[in-house]
Amino acid sequence: MLKQPAAAWFYSYITVNIMIKGVLFDMDGVLVDSEEFICRAGIEMFREKGLQVSPDDFKPFTGMGENRYLGGVAEKYNFPFDLEKDKARTYEIYKEIVNGKLKALPGVCDFIKKCRDRGMKMAVASSADEVKVMINLEEIELDTSLFGALINGNHVERKKPFPDIFIRAADELKLGPEECLVVEDAVSGVRAAKEAGSRCLALTTSFDRSELRAADWIAADLSEAPTECLEW
Repeated sequence: MLKQPAAAWFYSYITVNIMIKGVLFDMDGVLVDSEEFICRAGIEMFREKGLQVSPDDFKPFTGMGENRYLGGVAEKYNFPFDLEKDKARTYEIYKEIVNGKLKALPGVCDFIKKCRDRGMKMAVASSADEVKVMINLEEIELDTSLFGALINGNHVERKKPFPDIFIRAADELKLGPEECLVVEDAVSGVRAAKEAGSRCLALTTSFDRSELRAADWIAADLSEAPTECLEW
């Protein structure tokens, strides 16, 4: 029987015994379900430019931020795309259509209260631009003071599935990513969380359970989040 090297055993020991100190929330599909609306806004933006696209065209780029969400569809059809101008127009349309229609997803407020009661630090880490993050938080009436950091897609060059956004969010909370639980709904987000060294709770609001199996825990939404995801 091979004996585990002492250094490897010690690293394994401290990894297992790291305590959770922070929670990093993705935005769309975690705190709020805005996917339908940003998709509608993207479709309308392309329609104005003379291109007919469908919701299925956006699916492969879900969770990667609007640069890729919109740009990927334009690439698919080899269609001219002005990133800043077309993205700004999409957000204008988005703001109009979500007015009074967005609500926090089930369990969001209770889960955040549990985190606060445990003294955990919290951050939003969304690949979306700041304008969309702020629209969403305002619409679902979540006070920004609840979060120690609000990280958006403009804060990192490499978007999900790269881990940069979660590493940045953890750093803003003065924590290591290994001390944080990431709550995600997208395949690219789960991959980013694991690459960052965080544990991950995946919600099946955007993808099937089978596609999220790399996560440590899987639930329908935060109302069904297992207790152990906050107790390691």
